[in-house]
Amino acid sequence: MPNADSEKKMPDDLKSCVEFHGHICPGLVYGYRVAKEAMKLMNLTRSVDEEVVAICENDSCAVDAFQVMLGTVAGKGNLIIKNFGKNAYTVLNRSKRQAYRFSRKTRYDYTGKDKSEFDRLEAAVAAETASEDDRRNLKRLKVSDLLARPFAEIFTTTEVPFDEPLFAPLAPSEPCAICGEMTMAVKMIKLSDGRQVCVPCSEKSRK
Repeated sequence: MPNADSEKKMPDDLKSCVEFHGHICPGLVYGYRVAKEAMKLMNLTRSVDEEVVAICENDSCAVDAFQVMLGTVAGKGNLIIKNFGKNAYTVLNRSKRQAYRFSRKTRYDYTGKDKSEFDRLEAAVAAETASEDDRRNLKRLKVSDLLARPFAEIFTTTEVPFDEPLFAPLAPSEPCAICGEMTMAVKMIKLSDGRQVCVPCSEKSRK
């Protein structure tokens, strides 16, 4: 966790991300930096509905920063996760029909002033001899470094064609013909006998 001094210096919007996520970590900072850059490039504010869409190519800690900063969340349908394991994110602005993709450039390489200490801590973690304090200090150094670097050193920014995602579907719910539980109608499966059932019941019926 960050120490008291680092908490005082932390921007309020990053504090909000940390509060939502539960802790500060490099992954959260990656998402925070990308969200800030997207907001600057497209003059975005936090999405009330589906005005802004984030497409994340991983399901890492970074995703939580998008939820806080951009208002792109699973419940509204404007957070799309394509879990390719890639450190890449696309942010779309529906009103301006703009989209930018941000892709992390290289493996992480510490560039801060405490290089010798960073190397010592990394070696201790790799050798599984690091204490909890060592692990916290290593995380603190990474976070401070990532916040201080120019964005262009970390991510490649590319304006991409605007390919508007569908809005979140709205449909009534109907009872599953087998279990009776209410299920979004468009998500139901039609069995060979004509019954409309939920996905879990359709899978059981095939066994």
